[in-house]
This record gives sequence, structure tokens and C-alpha cells, in this order.
Amino acid sequence: VYDLLFGKGLKGGGGWKVTLQKHRARLQAELARLKIRRKVSKNEDLLAPAAGGAEVLLPRYVRVNTLKTSTNDVIDYFKRQDYTYLGKASSVQELGQLSGKQFLTDCHVPELLVFPPRTDFHQDFLYRSGHIILQDKASSLPAFLLDPPSGSHVIDACAAPGNKTSHLAAVLKNTGKIFAFDLDIKRLVTMSTLLLRAGVTCHDMANQDFLQVNPSDPRYKNVTHILLDPSCSGSGIVDRLNQLTDDEKSSCEERLQALGAFQRKMLAHALSFPAVWRVVYSTCSLHRQENEDVVWDALEKNGAFRLVNVLPSWAQRGLDTFSGASCSLRASPAETLTNGFFVAVLERKREGEENGNAFRAVARNMLK
Repeated sequence: VYDLLFGKGLKGGGGWKVTLQKHRARLQAELARLKIRRKVSKNEDLLAPAAGGAEVLLPRYVRVNTLKTSTNDVIDYFKRQDYTYLGKASSVQELGQLSGKQFLTDCHVPELLVFPPRTDFHQDFLYRSGHIILQDKASSLPAFLLDPPSGSHVIDACAAPGNKTSHLAAVLKNTGKIFAFDLDIKRLVTMSTLLLRAGVTCHDMANQDFLQVNPSDPRYKNVTHILLDPSCSGSGIVDRLNQLTDDEKSSCEERLQALGAFQRKMLAHALSFPAVWRVVYSTCSLHRQENEDVVWDALEKNGAFRLVNVLPSWAQRGLDTFSGASCSLRASPAETLTNGFFVAVLERKREGEENGNAFRAVARNMLK
């Protein structure tokens, strides 16, 4: 839509282009009405930064697909393309200081390379062949933090469009099994193409609602790790069209409560799998109702799990809404140079730990 209304027109082909062309007149009419409401005459005035603000430019993050190549080989490839490699970043601040053809290895995710904003690799051989994946750093965190051992059985509960699934496969070294679920058949078709290009072979895709997956099904008896990235408000995504489309309804309390209720069901369902040991819950939302509140609800209702304090060096932590909430991570353009994101890692308590916690709670009550 951005290319149609503000860019240099639609390129390529496919169903999306046909659909957009079909509705072109209506989209342009709505754009005209928007300009009248905003009292501007030029399209570029709609895209101007808000007063006192500035356009957010995130670095270009490139995840090396270790199923097909190695980080060192990709670094050498870009060096031969006249890029200057500056080594491993020592801080997030360094990631925002890149310019020209400089690049770094990320300071948190070892298979992530970082380039200046707007560096375009869509026509690069490595991208087109699946050797590299263009993926924001924040969305690289869930698979990185889930970290299933090779040979594990893993569920990707809301898998499409597949970047996180391909990342999981790389972590697993294409061993074990990834059960990938999604309700949208069209997105699954796109995902199938992505996984084929990435060389993923350990997946089992299903056009199915994760909430309808039976934890007692023998197929999932060995599932020890679950990645849950459910539908959310998307309030953390940096998009120049957000300022044109966001309204009060997109973040109203009623909608957030509905999303939160759905997300709580999803997380509770993930924790109900009998052999699950570690669950990563993530959203691209900034709202507490979809993040800390969901995790707190899950921990309150299922005493068998605890929050893991991940990436202690990560500066932006979960909101202090309950004890231990700071174990989770938040991300934002200003502080982490990524899209807005939330990640929490829940892990089953070891034998004896649950009883010990219950004993301590009783003791505290007796001392009051």
C-alpha cells in the first residue's frame, strides 16, 4: 500500500498486486480525504515526523542461516563486496553508529549481522538463495532464547510466515521435529516457500488452531520446547504507515482486553503439554495487557513454572507489575534499536523446587 500511494508504484506480480490494483481508486480516495482531515495538500506532509520527534531508522539486521552457511563465510562474502567488517559490537549504541558499507556482528545474537539503515539485500544472491534471512533483531530473540537442544521436539504455535520457524530449525541443526501450526492457509503456503528456500527439513506444518491441538496426543508426548508468538495489537512495529492508520480503536481498552484474554488461553494451553520444559512467550506489542499481565496470569494459575532471568545485559526489562517481571525483556526503537517487542521465558520448576516455594510461602504467612 505504501508503494502504491507514496512510493514509485507496485513492482512484481502476484495476487497482492492484483488486489491492490483492484482497490486503487478507493485507496486514493481515502488518501485524499485523509489529507483534507489533516489539512495538508501534499502526501509527504502526511509522513512528516510528529512535532518534536524524528523518523525512526532501525539498522538492517541480517540473520545468517546456519543450515546453509556459516557466519564467518557470510562475513567473508560481504568483505569481498567491499563492505568493512568492524567486528563484534560491544554495545547497542554501536549498532546505531554504522554508515556507508560498514557492518558488525550483533552484541547479543551471534548469527546476526548488523548494517546501516535502509541497506537493501533483496536482490543479493545470499538472500535469494536462503543463505541469509532479513529479520529484525527483536524477532530473532524468541528462537535464540528458547534454545532447544539438537534432536528436540518443538512446537511453533503460531508459525507463519516462518522466519522464527526457520531460526528454530537452524538452532536444531535440522534434527528433531518442529510442529508448526497456523490458521491462515495462504500464510502457510508462503511459509512453505520460505522454509524450502532456507533448507528446512525437520518441520511438520499443519493448518490448525493451536488451541485445538490435544496435549495428550501421542505425537506430542516428546515436545519439550514451545515458541508462542500469538496474534497481538502489533503496536510495537515501526512502520511509516502507522501514523496514518492508528486510531483510538487500535489500542482501546476493550480490544486489548480481548487480545489479552486470547493470549492467556494460548499461554495456558502451551504450559499444559505434559513434557514441555521451556516456553517462550513473545509479542510485537507495547501494551502491558498483552505482555506482563498475560505472563502473570499464567504463573498464578500454573505453579509448576517460573520466569527465567534471560540476557542480564539487556537494558530494557519487563514492567515492574509483579515480583520477577523484570526477568522478561522489552524492546523499543529508542532503547534497543529494534521494533517494539516483549519476550518472556518460562521454565518448568525442577523437582522439589515447587514444594520448596510452597513451604516458604506458608512460612511467610505464619510470620505475619
